[in-house]
Amino acid sequence: MHKPANDPNDLEKYFVERANTGDVEGLVALYEPDAIVSDGEGEVAIGLNQIREFFIKLIANRPQFDPSVQAEALCSGGIALTSSRTSNGDITAEIARRQPDGSWLWIVDQFTLGNKN
Repeated sequence: MHKPANDPNDLEKYFVERANTGDVEGLVALYEPDAIVSDGEGEVAIGLNQIREFFIKLIANRPQFDPSVQAEALCSGGIALTSSRTSNGDITAEIARRQPDGSWLWIVDQFTLGNKN
């Protein structure tokens, strides 16, 4: 079982941890069932099956992601905008939604692949 994100900014922290250990299912667990992920270069994955395939390809060569500098999450009720600046200056943007149990999952994730080493 993967630790839930109790704060919207936990999602980015868990993303880096899980990507760096090759935990595809842990990455998928950060998203709602109908979430959408874009790599910023034209590839888009919709729903958990496509998101799983997206991350299998992304981490196949075991890239290492540096922790990013996160902005304070902007929250309105049960919706949050999260964003981060990567070590190479790229900016990510995500939308998270509070779940019935109080945890957070991403519903939209726009990132760039430039943050791989």
